[in-house]
Amino acid sequence: MHRYWDKVIKPILIASRPRTIVEIGSMSGLNTFKLLDYCKYCNANCFIIEQTPLYNVELLKAYYGHRATVMERLSLDALPEIVQYDLLLVDGDHNWYTVYHELALAEQMAQRTGRFPIVLLHDTDWPYGRRDMYASPESIPPAFRQAYARQGMEPGRSALLESGGFNAYSNNAVSEHGDRNGVLTAIEDFMKRSVFDLRLFKLYSHHGLGILVPSQSELMLTLPYIIAASGM
Repeated sequence: MHRYWDKVIKPILIASRPRTIVEIGSMSGLNTFKLLDYCKYCNANCFIIEQTPLYNVELLKAYYGHRATVMERLSLDALPEIVQYDLLLVDGDHNWYTVYHELALAEQMAQRTGRFPIVLLHDTDWPYGRRDMYASPESIPPAFRQAYARQGMEPGRSALLESGGFNAYSNNAVSEHGDRNGVLTAIEDFMKRSVFDLRLFKLYSHHGLGILVPSQSELMLTLPYIIAASGM
């Protein structure tokens, strides 16, 4: 998600001025440290949900202090413990079950506080917009888990490749499209049943970014211009 920082994420931060940020999926921290710099200089806080961070968590805490809270757990276990947040960045486990329920938990928070957060979701285009990937297949209930294999993909082909291809060592759903399959499908299914009036904006570079915004949000005044200026 860090590739969107300069043209999309930073302008959204400036326009919306979030006081509490949640990032799901930080990996090596390329986006995380930029979020924390924002928090440091704008008197905000960031919750980072990442099971296996690829950086020194203690050094991060020492530098950013109380601005940073690192939660080394599954997102669906950690999110309910965060009382309120204004901005949610989702770049963790790219499958229907996880993303749908991350959004459902954000909605539960919003029903308590009266305000749905701005949500940025990575991988809304190929390959995981319409295909599940499981970081930990055992964490997904069998009824919601597609048949999967450790085989790669190529654009324009639904079936997995026999060898090679993109993300060949990930647990990828055997088939593309269909019910309960993929990040974008999860967003669309959530929006159909949400009690909030939400708008979805989509960018298509770098595997896609979905921006989910309450229709009454002040960000609606500037977001179309941010997206147009980004060229993404």
